[in-house]
Amino acid sequence: MHGELEASLPAHDLVLGGGAPQYDRPYREPAYLAKISTYDPATISIPTDLKNMAEQIITLPSIASKKWVYTQYDSMVGTVNASTNDPSDASVVLVKGTTKALAVTTDCNSRYVYADPQKGTMIAVAEAARNIVCSGGQPLGVTNCLNFGNPYDPEVYYQFVEAIKGMGAACRRFDTPVTGGNVSFYNQNPDGPVFPTPTIGMVGLLEDVALKMTLGYKEAGDSLFLIGKVTNDIASSQYISHCLGVQYSPAPYFELEEEFSLQESVSRLIRKKLINAAHDISEGGLFVTLCESGFVNGLGFDVQTDKQIRTDAYLFGEGQSRVLVSVPASLKKAFLAEAGNMTVTEIGVVTAGDTKIDGQSWGNIAAWKDLYDNAIENYLSKEEAGAALSSI
Repeated sequence: MHGELEASLPAHDLVLGGGAPQYDRPYREPAYLAKISTYDPATISIPTDLKNMAEQIITLPSIASKKWVYTQYDSMVGTVNASTNDPSDASVVLVKGTTKALAVTTDCNSRYVYADPQKGTMIAVAEAARNIVCSGGQPLGVTNCLNFGNPYDPEVYYQFVEAIKGMGAACRRFDTPVTGGNVSFYNQNPDGPVFPTPTIGMVGLLEDVALKMTLGYKEAGDSLFLIGKVTNDIASSQYISHCLGVQYSPAPYFELEEEFSLQESVSRLIRKKLINAAHDISEGGLFVTLCESGFVNGLGFDVQTDKQIRTDAYLFGEGQSRVLVSVPASLKKAFLAEAGNMTVTEIGVVTAGDTKIDGQSWGNIAAWKDLYDNAIENYLSKEEAGAALSSI
């Protein structure tokens, strides 16, 4: 309180008898991992109509706008929300009476965890930290909500054990202690358990709210840069699972040290005010990221893919540790000088509204926004209509 230590009590002593209870249950590697080990992307052909794939992806409920839900509530309660009109990767909440702000996020891709429980949980922590950093903050700590099936099933308990290992390794690297959380077991039905879902809630600090970074493009003509390594990877993506129907594939590319280095670099670029937008690449891949950054101010993009990478992987792959940034012409030279040893690729420019991939028009950003904004409402309307018809 006021800079003075008032009390200090080891958490170990708070548990009756000293220390948390320890369980030693049997566990074994799930049988389905054998199917994942046979995955061979070389056997998967690239569709001829990638625009159609993009339309399917951007309307998936896990990707499309959740505005149908959140507009039913008052997002400005308490008048401290700094993200409503100019969104960031994390929600930014003002700390009244100071120049500081908190960045908060929750993240977990259960498909990744299913494919590789340890790596998938590391990715959940890393994505949460990446969202904090892309918003201008520094990660501070974690709470969690660990959702699994029946722990007496050795295969489920294997998922749990490996997930805890992954969470521990990632939290130690990002220096984000787990301050609390909960575990929810027995989440299953006769068809089997849910995908393992160790949801990560993370909070970060912006020492000065003026450092807040937003995800929307600012002006046509700004350069678009991709920070991070592009990989020939479509594994466990929304594209491969929902569009191509491949249900067994590994977790996407991820290296913890690469992720940590990327976040340090992005944080430095934000502090030096060398970029004017930042948005991490996650579900849906680069294409969804490009669109989401354009939706904010109605701006489009004109980008070139890398011919060394399969086009579907470049646009829809979910390899980790990548961030899309936009840079105004006046800062481009300074940005490139600061980039130094970072893996940075100039991929295109911001447009007034057109969207282009490899010189081909993919329509106006307004049309993509309409698909994105209304997908869930349209889906629910169809469900309601179907239910009404079946009751006649």
